Amino acid sequence: MKIGKYYIKLKTFITLYISATVILSLLATGLLFGVYETRNTEKNLANKAMDVAQMTSRSPTIIEALEGKRKESDIQALTQKMQRVTGVRFIVVMDMHHIRKSHPNPKQIGKHFVGGDEDRAMHGQSYISQARGTLGDSLRAFVPIYNDNGKQIGVVSVGIMLNRVLEAIHHSRNIIYIGISIGLVIGLLSAVLIARKIKAILFGLEPTEISRMWKERDAMLKAVKEAILAINQNAEIVAANDEALRIFSHAGIKEHPIGKRAEDVFPDFHLEDVLKNGKARYDHELKVGNLVLVTNQVPFTVENETVGAVATFRDKTELKQLAEQLTGVKLYAESLRAQTHEFINHLHVILGLLHLGDKNEVIAYIQRMTKRYQIEIGTVSKLIKDPVLAGFLLSKMSMAREQAIAFKVIGDKSLPKPHEKGLADAAVTILGNLIDNAFDAVKEEKDKVISVTIDYTNDTAVFIVHDTGRGLPEALKCRLFEKGVSTKGSGRGYGLAIVKQHVDEWGGTISVATDITGTTFKVTIPWE
Repeated sequence: MKIGKYYIKLKTFITLYISATVILSLLATGLLFGVYETRNTEKNLANKAMDVAQMTSRSPTIIEALEGKRKESDIQALTQKMQRVTGVRFIVVMDMHHIRKSHPNPKQIGKHFVGGDEDRAMHGQSYISQARGTLGDSLRAFVPIYNDNGKQIGVVSVGIMLNRVLEAIHHSRNIIYIGISIGLVIGLLSAVLIARKIKAILFGLEPTEISRMWKERDAMLKAVKEAILAINQNAEIVAANDEALRIFSHAGIKEHPIGKRAEDVFPDFHLEDVLKNGKARYDHELKVGNLVLVTNQVPFTVENETVGAVATFRDKTELKQLAEQLTGVKLYAESLRAQTHEFINHLHVILGLLHLGDKNEVIAYIQRMTKRYQIEIGTVSKLIKDPVLAGFLLSKMSMAREQAIAFKVIGDKSLPKPHEKGLADAAVTILGNLIDNAFDAVKEEKDKVISVTIDYTNDTAVFIVHDTGRGLPEALKCRLFEKGVSTKGSGRGYGLAIVKQHVDEWGGTISVATDITGTTFKVTIPWE
């Protein structure tokens, strides 16, 4: 964590910050309590002196002695006794002439009261004052003494030495200081523990590291082509990257989703179900607005507790385009490989004949090969006007010859080049998957025959692929176009699903007939 020019670790910063807060708080509290306790202690001691003075002023012994009805020595005896009981430093009784009748030091009896702060008491006032007397600085309580007739006959002064007052205040402050020290130690320990806990929660990362990770996360979310949507434990949307916002906007959802419940904004996502049951869903198709999305939804856990869920999704149309491109590239690559292999085989034959010196046989071989290619090219090009589709079928013929399969292309009417962009590629994908399946069906058979019939009627293209294999199991026939359904084991069963997807997309139909003599697929697609 950077403060000014200096870098301080988060743990150190938290410890220092909390410690400073605790210290300042305790110092302020201690100061206020100290002032309060000082005043309270002074007040309590003053009240004590005043109470003793009030009690002394009402003593019958004191009153009678001041009126001459009793010996004056009784005053000294009584005040000495009260001094010991109450713990005050002195109780001085004086007459109206300021002459002491009692004193802790008997030698001071009969002498004039020292201090000069007794005048108001001689006029009937009760009060507290501080003055220096024969015993030193003291806190004094003055109370006038009245006889039974209400006449003032003297004054009593009760004193507590100031050093005693200061000792009491100091003792009270010491208690406060002890409390502050204990609180300070507890605060410092708490600061260290809190700093360690926060550091542990943050996996030992510093704020700069967390900030950098957050920026990297944001950059990664923006860079990912797949749309990402994440919710927290309360099913509130906490993250949605730019691709997700773009898809939602395209689907007609304009409001910004962050902070809102997923079910309120995207009810068809059912992310709350994933959050509740903790089970992931893959390759799930759902409709949002006018778009069909393919989504994967996965819960994520922290310490074995499900704390949220994340959904990744893409527009199904885009995925289909990608699948078309991949399938087309694969088919074209296989076709080129087959043609290259066949061409190399022909070159080997010609080279062998040349080594034998049989020029006539070389010429005859080349003529036969050329004638066959001319027949094939002439037949296919006459039947199919689209060069991509025609070239594709020629390559399949080469692959068939390589595998000793009799491959026929049949048709009566010419199939024109389609005007719709992508229709020829779709036809390549459809025929490619059907022909590949036919290759697999006949490879173990004695009679290996595959026929491809192409017809064009009423602006509709008809493709029929027949093989002489052993047919399909009846139980598999009704599920043939489902994804993952195959007789070839796990990881297969996507070709016919792709075929069905393309046929449906272009508004066509597909049917299958199968028995022990072979299998026939028939596809019709509007061509114009």
